[in-house]
Amino acid sequence: MLAVSLMLVVFVVTLLFMQFLKLQWIRRRYPPGPTPYPFFGNLLQMNFQIHHEILKKMAKVYGNVFTLWASNTPLVVLQGFQAVKEGLTVHAEDVAGRPLRHVFETLTHGNGVMFSSGRIWKQQRRFGLATMRKMGVGKKHQEHRLQEEACHLVEYLQKTNGKPLDPTISLVHTVSNVICSVIFGHRFSRDDENFHHLIKSIDTIAAFGNSFYFFVFEMFPWFAGRFLSPCKRMVASVNFVNALLAKEVENHKQNGKPDENQDFIDYYLEEIDKTKGDADATYDEENLIQTIFDLFLAGTETTATTLCWALLYMVVYPDVQEKVQKELDAVLGRSHLICYEDRKKVPYTNAVIHEIQRYSNIVLIALPRQSLKDTELLGFPVPKNTIILSNIDSVLSDPGKWATPDKFNPGHFLDKDGNFVNREAFLPFSIGHRVCMGELMARMELFIIFSTLLQAFTFTLPEGVKEANTKLVFGSTMKPHPYQLCALPR
Repeated sequence: MLAVSLMLVVFVVTLLFMQFLKLQWIRRRYPPGPTPYPFFGNLLQMNFQIHHEILKKMAKVYGNVFTLWASNTPLVVLQGFQAVKEGLTVHAEDVAGRPLRHVFETLTHGNGVMFSSGRIWKQQRRFGLATMRKMGVGKKHQEHRLQEEACHLVEYLQKTNGKPLDPTISLVHTVSNVICSVIFGHRFSRDDENFHHLIKSIDTIAAFGNSFYFFVFEMFPWFAGRFLSPCKRMVASVNFVNALLAKEVENHKQNGKPDENQDFIDYYLEEIDKTKGDADATYDEENLIQTIFDLFLAGTETTATTLCWALLYMVVYPDVQEKVQKELDAVLGRSHLICYEDRKKVPYTNAVIHEIQRYSNIVLIALPRQSLKDTELLGFPVPKNTIILSNIDSVLSDPGKWATPDKFNPGHFLDKDGNFVNREAFLPFSIGHRVCMGELMARMELFIIFSTLLQAFTFTLPEGVKEANTKLVFGSTMKPHPYQLCALPR
């Protein structure tokens, strides 16, 4: 018995040693990085998270292009503005893929826009951009929807009579209803149970990314999906959202009127009919449901979280809030209905919104790309099917591009005369072929909702609360810790 046990130990040790040697041989084909170990790669050194502070430390040792290993999977990391910009734009077509790992397969099955690649991605993205243009995104028609939701939010906050509240849920409802209007053609009541369940499910899915359980699911998908509660909740949330979206699609099919396209689903169903029999077309109900899932996930989580940080910063920096209000009052007046074009008239307000995005930096690491063929990134060879991670945090806090990267400073976006200036290192929506499809809508939402709120209210800490916690809660998106404020009507 002892001999058998000894042989088993020797066998396992030999296997691990051979795996170690294999990893060392393979890693010669990639940019430098910390030594990967059998089974875990560098996950133990990373604490099972892709954390921006860990990446910063590794970049100091290995340079701005380096390789990490998640188990036996290499991840090439781009650190700093120059590396991210060149890495994603010089050979943009070569790095426009999206890895379909176990979690992403569970989420999307390779459909939709966010996690698809190749022909499916190109067609779905092209259609999505064209349809949003048809629907007036960036134009007056879309502005009316945003203004309507901003007014609903103002009415809701007015009813609080200046009492302390957590603004998170009300902001999420507002942003979600903007997306619902675009996709479904209708908004939800704040009391709708399905709406609450939808928002909670989206939050669960978003929180799962870049968590410890994400990597466990990647390594042991069968076990994790059946026995680990966070993984089971993620799968259940995906199933609920898909079921709700399928029901919306079915309602549109039954109640839609020819030649009266009102929303994204209407336009997509028309495209399915138009392309029937076309072997190259990828328009079907599976891609429709996944595309609207992607739009909802990306459009709700990021914008709502940015607005949560925005109100928190106004409480923490009351001098900035006061200066924004003075500019809005002087240039637009308190009764003016805010529109997106107004941003050109209020440079300080526009600069504050940009600085909120830069400083809060809610997506520290952009969604992973994948090389579609053997290519080169900043002089380093990158084999086909390599996962590429862009550290957006390192761009938005690059000391070579920002005067005070670790401080909240709207002056980053103003010249010496107080005029608004764009900055090349402002990349919260990423860059290259995979730049965020909803960038224009997000910019409109942030400007109109933020300006409308500061036009109507002064935000303060509740009585007796001396300071707010501005540290982030680490996850797929970096949220603030739960906080309360008072919305005092002006």
